[in-house]
Amino acid sequence: MLVLAGAFQAVLAGEAVWQSRVAARAAARAHSLGADPAAAARSHLPPRLERGLQVKSDASGDVRVSVRIPAVVPSLALGRVASTSHFRPQS
Repeated sequence: MLVLAGAFQAVLAGEAVWQSRVAARAAARAHSLGADPAAAARSHLPPRLERGLQVKSDASGDVRVSVRIPAVVPSLALGRVASTSHFRPQS
């Protein structure tokens, strides 16, 4: 049972990494067009990853998206994963 829980936790962590990359790209694209990067990131995340979402953008076009790693045991805090993407601002 413990091995199965560990394997499932690895899958959840991998999904968090993958989804943060997708959300960062969408947020950077929205930021480059003058739209809300946080809303774009949130719209590309599954609901279980939206809680604790952090989006930081700067004028150069970099957007960093950070999400919490979901835990098999809800009382555990496993940290966060973050991804950064860049789109040049459009005029």
